[in-house]
Amino acid sequence: MTADGTSRAFTEHEGANPPKPKEEVAVAEHDTLKYHLLGPSLTKAGQDSVDQQKVSEIIYNASKGSKFFNHEEVRDKNLTQKIEKILGRKRQLERVDLASDLRRADEYIAELELSRDLSQIVVHVDCDAFYAAVEELDRPELKHVPMAVGKGVLTTCNYHARKFGCRSGMAGFVAMKLCPHLICLPLNFEKYTAKAKEVREVLSEYDARFQSASMDEAYLNITQYCETHEMNPDDVVSQLRDQVFEKAKITVSAGIAPNARIAKICSNRNKPNGQFRVASDRATILAFMRDLPTRKVNGVGRVFERELDAIGVKTCGDLYAQRAYLSKLFGEKAFQFLLQVFLGLGHTSVRPAEEYERKSVGTESTFREMSGAEELRVKLRWIAEELEKDLARTQHKGRTLVLKIKLHTYEVLTRQVVPPKAVSTADDLYTYALPMFQKLERERPAMRLRLMGLRCTHLVSTKKEDVDFFGLKRPLSSANHSSALNRTETDEKGHEWEVWPEDEFEVAAREERQEELSQLEQLSQEYEQQSSQIDQSATRSQKKASEEADRRLRREKETDIPAYPKKDYRGDSSQPTSNPLGGEKEQIWHCPICSRPQIASDKDFNAHVDFCLSRQTIKEAVDEAPVNDEENRNDAYEVNNGRSGTWFGLPTERTASAGRGKAKARGKRKHEAPRVDEEKGRAKRLLFFSSAS
Repeated sequence: MTADGTSRAFTEHEGANPPKPKEEVAVAEHDTLKYHLLGPSLTKAGQDSVDQQKVSEIIYNASKGSKFFNHEEVRDKNLTQKIEKILGRKRQLERVDLASDLRRADEYIAELELSRDLSQIVVHVDCDAFYAAVEELDRPELKHVPMAVGKGVLTTCNYHARKFGCRSGMAGFVAMKLCPHLICLPLNFEKYTAKAKEVREVLSEYDARFQSASMDEAYLNITQYCETHEMNPDDVVSQLRDQVFEKAKITVSAGIAPNARIAKICSNRNKPNGQFRVASDRATILAFMRDLPTRKVNGVGRVFERELDAIGVKTCGDLYAQRAYLSKLFGEKAFQFLLQVFLGLGHTSVRPAEEYERKSVGTESTFREMSGAEELRVKLRWIAEELEKDLARTQHKGRTLVLKIKLHTYEVLTRQVVPPKAVSTADDLYTYALPMFQKLERERPAMRLRLMGLRCTHLVSTKKEDVDFFGLKRPLSSANHSSALNRTETDEKGHEWEVWPEDEFEVAAREERQEELSQLEQLSQEYEQQSSQIDQSATRSQKKASEEADRRLRREKETDIPAYPKKDYRGDSSQPTSNPLGGEKEQIWHCPICSRPQIASDKDFNAHVDFCLSRQTIKEAVDEAPVNDEENRNDAYEVNNGRSGTWFGLPTERTASAGRGKAKARGKRKHEAPRVDEEKGRAKRLLFFSSAS
C-alpha cells in the first residue's frame, strides 16, 4: 500500500508468468483484505498524515473472527478470482490485433472533445464535518478534542479525530481502538435538518435551482450570478462561504470547475474551510486529471479501483494507454465512463434533485439478529410505515413491491410482487409484503435476520401537474444551458437534460458505500453482543462461586464444631465470629503458613496445615494435571486440600460436585490408607513446629 492510499497488491501481468508460491499468494490476499477493510471513506479529507497501514492492521485485528470479517474475506477472495480472470483475458487480448478497438477509442475521444463545454461555472459546496460541527455549536468544548457522531458506526468525526485515522463509515469500537479518548455523541437528525435548511437558504440566493446531493452538500451553477453581478467565480464563492458562516455558524468548503465531476473533486482539496478552482481551460483540466488517483473520482469505489489497478491503471492519466482494452475487459458503459474521466468531462447542468426521474423509493433497517415470528412482523409493519412516509414525501406510488432480507450469514434474499393497484399506504404495503415474507419463512425455517427492507419500483407520480389557464403544462424555466446536445434525453415534461453514463457508476458507488455501512453496523452490534455475553458469563461465574461458598460455609456451620481448649500453635490469631444459624460465637483460626482464615475444626484445620506443608504432594498433583490447563491445575490443588472448590481455604469457580468427582478419581491413595496419612501428617506438623520453636 502506498502513501496515497492506493493498493499495490496487484501488478500488471505480462505474458505467462510462473505461478507464485502459496506463501506469496497468502500474503497478497492478506494485504488486499486489509486494504478492503479500510472502508469506503479512505479519501476523506484530514487523513493525509495518517499511517493507513497501521490503521488497517488495527481494523484487521479488531474484526478478525467476526461474521463481518468472514464475509469480507469471502468477498475479497471472490474479487481476487475475478481479477485473475480479467488479467487472463488481458493476456489473451495482448496476442491479438486490437487496431480496430484502438481506432474506435480514439474516435470516441474526438467525439467527446467536440462536446466539451467550458462556458459554465459549477460549484460543489460541502459542509465541513457537518454533524460534528453542529454538535460543537451546542458544546464548544468539543472543538478542541477528538469527537465523532454515531455510536455503532461513525457518521462523521471532527478533524482532531481524523488525525488518528477515525473517519465516517467506521465501526465505533474500531475507532475507540485508534483513539481511546474519542468522544462519541448520538445522532440528532432534527438538529441537523434545521441547520441544513439555514445553509440552503443562502445557496438559493446564488442559484435558485441548486441541486442537493445530500443533507450537507450541493451543486450550484453560478454562471448567471457571476454575469449579473460582474464578479469572478472565486470572489462569488468566497462571499457565499462567508455568508453561510455568518448565518449558520458552520464552515463550508467549495470546488469550482467547468463541470460537476471536477467541482466535487476540488471541494475536497482545501478542506476544511477552503476552496479550490480548476480553470476553464482544456490543458489545465487534462493536467489536473492526469495525476489524479482513480479512487478520487466519484463513481470509482474500492472494487473498481482494484480492478483498474490490476491492469496498471492507478491514475486517470493511465487510462489512455489502456484505452483499447477497456471495453473488452469492463464493458461498453465502463469504457465510456472511464474515457470521460480521462478527459475531465461531466455534467454542466444543475437542477433540483426532485426533478430527476426516480427509479425507486425504499427504506431498510439493520438490527441485531432477530428470529421471533411476531417480532419480525412488527419490524415489517414498522418498515411499511416508514416507506409510506418516504412515498408521501417524494409524491409517488409503486406498481411493484420488493421485499429484501439479509440473513445472519449475510446472505441477501429478495422477493417481489405486482399488486393489482399502485400502492403507497402502510396498510397496503404490509398486506402485500406479508405473503412474501411468510413464503420465505417456509423456505428458510428458523431463519435469523439482520436486515429487512421494502422498496417500490415502477413508480407513478402523485404530483399535481402545473398547468396554465388553458390546461396546458407550463414549461420549466432554466438558466442553465449545455452544448452537449448529443447526450440528451427528454423527460416526462418534454424538456431535454444531459445524460452521462457516470450516473450508473455513481449510484453503484453509493450502493457499495451503503452496503458497507450496513455491514459495519452489524459488526458493531456483533461486537456489543459478544461483550455483553462475556460480561454476563463473568457475572454468572462470580455469582455461582459466591453461592457455592455460601452453601459450603452453611454446611460447616451446621456441623457440631467443638471449641478448641488450648492455644497451641494457633497462638493468639484466633478471633470469634458470630454464627448466623445458631446465634453462638465460634472461632476462626489463621494458618501459620499461608495466614488464611480457617473454620475452627481440628480435623479440617490439621488437613489444611498438612496441605501447606506437603510440598511433595502439591508437586505430584501438578504433575498429574496438564501444564497449560489452569483449570486442571486448580483441580489438583483442590484434591490435595481434601475438599473441592477451595484454594488455601478460598472459594474458586469450580463447583463442589466437580471437585468431589475429581478428588475421588485422583485421590484414592489418600482414602485407602487414612491412618498412614494421619500419622505422616502428625509427624510433619511435629517436625515443623519443633523446628520453629
